[in-house]
Amino acid sequence: MTRLKEHYQKDLKPKLKEKFGYKNDMAIPRLDKIVVNIGMGREAVTDARRIQGAVKELSLITGQKPVVTKSRKSIASFKTREGMPLGVKVTLRGARMYEFMDRLVNVAMPRIRDFRGISPKSFDGRGNYAMGLKEQIVFPEINYDDVEQIRGMDIMICTTANTDQEARALLDGFNLPFTDR
Repeated sequence: MTRLKEHYQKDLKPKLKEKFGYKNDMAIPRLDKIVVNIGMGREAVTDARRIQGAVKELSLITGQKPVVTKSRKSIASFKTREGMPLGVKVTLRGARMYEFMDRLVNVAMPRIRDFRGISPKSFDGRGNYAMGLKEQIVFPEINYDDVEQIRGMDIMICTTANTDQEARALLDGFNLPFTDR
């Protein structure tokens, strides 16, 4: 069992049960999945080899092979055709999800330049949290010399919480550094 999952089971779950007064253990919010996405857009349209670099970097960061996302329809003004690769994404669940969350909070976020915390306003109203990183080089798996271009990524943390307040308490328990602490 990963360190973060063990922390959730032993410490965080009883605190959440007491705080929100849950009767059933299955009602206690937990992490469902984490989706990491790199949207390449015009960059992928002009040079198809850039997708391979993003696939390699995302697989190093997450420990799982990414899926190449493709355009659904042709848009002439964006110079895209149907089926053209536009980005890569990974959906993490289980042990890999907890491992990624642990590395994100304890390793990657402290390495971000001028980091003051993440916004508490990025909840979607249903207990999910979205954030973005401007550089993939904050992860120690990425060798700075091998990077052909600095790319950002979107990270969606999906929980089983019904409200943003419950999800915020869960993510606070995982030590996500919100700005208003």
